[in-house]
Amino acid sequence: MIYENITPGRFLERPNRFIARVEIQQEGEWQTHTVHVKNTGRCRELLLPGTEVYLTKSGNPQRKTQYDLIAVRKGDVLVNMDSNAPNQAVKEWLEEGHGIEGLTLIRPETTYGNSRFDFYAEKNDRKILMEVKGVTLEQQGIALFPDAPSERAVKHVEELVAAAQAGFECYIVFVIQMKGITFFTPNKKTQPEFADALARASKAGVRILAYDCLIQANSMKLDQPVPVVLEVEKQVLGRIATPLLAWYDENRRRLPWREVPTPYRVWVSEIMLQQTRVEAVKPYFERFMNALPDIETLAAVEEDVLLKLWEGLGYYSRARNLKKAAIQIMEDYGGKMPSDYDSLLKLKGIGSYTAGAVASIAFRQSVPAVDGNVLRVIARLMADDGDILDPSVKKRVEQDLRPVMPPERPGDFNQALMELGATVCLPNGAPRCDVCPWNELCRANENGTQLEYPKKSAKKPRKIEKKTILVLRDSQSAAIRKRPANGLLAGLYEFPSIEGHASQEEVLAWLKQQGVHAVRLERLPDSKHIFTHKEWHMIGYMVLVDELEPMKKDKKLLFVKPQETEEKYPIPSAFAAYTRYLNIKTGKERM
Repeated sequence: MIYENITPGRFLERPNRFIARVEIQQEGEWQTHTVHVKNTGRCRELLLPGTEVYLTKSGNPQRKTQYDLIAVRKGDVLVNMDSNAPNQAVKEWLEEGHGIEGLTLIRPETTYGNSRFDFYAEKNDRKILMEVKGVTLEQQGIALFPDAPSERAVKHVEELVAAAQAGFECYIVFVIQMKGITFFTPNKKTQPEFADALARASKAGVRILAYDCLIQANSMKLDQPVPVVLEVEKQVLGRIATPLLAWYDENRRRLPWREVPTPYRVWVSEIMLQQTRVEAVKPYFERFMNALPDIETLAAVEEDVLLKLWEGLGYYSRARNLKKAAIQIMEDYGGKMPSDYDSLLKLKGIGSYTAGAVASIAFRQSVPAVDGNVLRVIARLMADDGDILDPSVKKRVEQDLRPVMPPERPGDFNQALMELGATVCLPNGAPRCDVCPWNELCRANENGTQLEYPKKSAKKPRKIEKKTILVLRDSQSAAIRKRPANGLLAGLYEFPSIEGHASQEEVLAWLKQQGVHAVRLERLPDSKHIFTHKEWHMIGYMVLVDELEPMKKDKKLLFVKPQETEEKYPIPSAFAAYTRYLNIKTGKERM
């Protein structure tokens, strides 16, 4: 909205809430005028003696107060004080297609129940009620409403709850009549009833929004969304974005998927990074991108080729699910990665974390991406006793982070949280609180209880399985076999093995049953490999036989030249202790 005939002045006093006395310089002299105050709120923090104010001249020459006070300067910030401006700014914003696109009707001043709401709108079969509240109270970068108790404001909120329950789509829009705001929160100190009503409204489905404004002496325009924090105990979350992003801009690691964050690259990198360190992923990612540069080639790749590219990363179901999801994208989305969170969740192998990461990083949507790193960081920040292995705790953290995400940088916000957990707020040892951007906000740091968080229920002990691995070969070939299509390490290749820890005599007896005779039998070092829910405790033998021909009756076995396995047959790192005895390198060794 635009004002005309703007005049600067200096505030002197406010005899009552409707008028103020100001000085205006006219013809080189300061003259005192009584002016109309368009905001009847208390505004004590703004209207201080000597403060710079801006006035617009009334168009009614008969009016006793010839000027309206519409703006005031607070430090470096200009604050609009016109109580009519928020509604006009929202009206212009809606008419320009912001907020809710495609509205077919926008009607101001609509009565519902016992309240008159600021806007009624329609879009197709959607009926929308919207209440607008102007906010001029700011304390340390936090916007607060109301600045004085208001029974009418509580009544409006309660009526919107009733309307939401009756099927209306309901909004409360807090228009913050300034810039430089960290977050908005209800003023519980001034009116706890309003704060409680707002929390109930949010739970009932009323959408609580806040926007700051671009303010000039002669104009006000709705600008950027501002985080909304409804619970007082979570106000610290409203303060985290600015220092976190400043720290991230200074300290973030340069990673290949970050430098070129296309949807495909972000997706593949996030799948690779699950359960795997960043440094380990880097060479795999580059090789994978070179071999399978897009969704189409991933969808068409043969499984053995895919698993060979993945060899050594572990958790091979991730690779299979990548291919399955790529096929889904080709068939259901025309080969183009879906951009919205809900569609991403429908893809094979994508859960809430990966969907949030792709949606925020690649498509700039304000969706949290909460993994173990983030859960640990937030648990320490809030001194949260919740069990991070409990899915309800993860869901709560996602809900808490969503409203405080900066809408202009949601992907950076998510990556900064992950980076903080990976490089500063470390697990299994002392976090580096001295370099943490939140060291003055963190409750655990304040209390010296960092190592008490996060809380985590004890895991069930892993099942131990004993195996005897046989590196079995003749002068030309070695024996390997493909594991079953389902279950642990499905579809990968392994050495023949015997359950339990077999003695040399037992191995010789087993070989005899296969129809082969050992020329040489050498005990190899023991090895252990840990999976999520089980451990393999392995002993091994190098077995040299005259020829492997008699064993070919076992259709599960393959007889390959050792060097072939480097290029063709994916062998998981669980067997890394034994592949070296064929002078071959697999997985991480090849990197």
